[in-house]
Amino acid sequence: MSAPEMSTTNANPGPLPEDVADLLRAVLEALRIPFPATFGDTDRFREVLDNRAMDVVVAIEGVLSDPTGWAIGWITPYLRKQLAKNPPTGYRTAGDPRSTKPSGEADR
Repeated sequence: MSAPEMSTTNANPGPLPEDVADLLRAVLEALRIPFPATFGDTDRFREVLDNRAMDVVVAIEGVLSDPTGWAIGWITPYLRKQLAKNPPTGYRTAGDPRSTKPSGEADR
């Protein structure tokens, strides 16, 4: 059995539907968090990133498991609500002037 041919006449299917683009923006917001300033901040950074990545997985699974396509309308706001519960805080970030202090002195 041969692989299906790909059409080269319409390589660009056009802009994404707005609900899909909004979900992708929320995914980017979830995963693009500030890098830690020091090695001492890495554990909290990883904890935040891991939790936010799990929220993304749950959201994407929800969208993909919905045969009607309606789930994306409520999953994107739900994802943002979950992300707000786990903001990228509690660690010093690269570029933060507090990052020049030893780990115990920084305001968290």
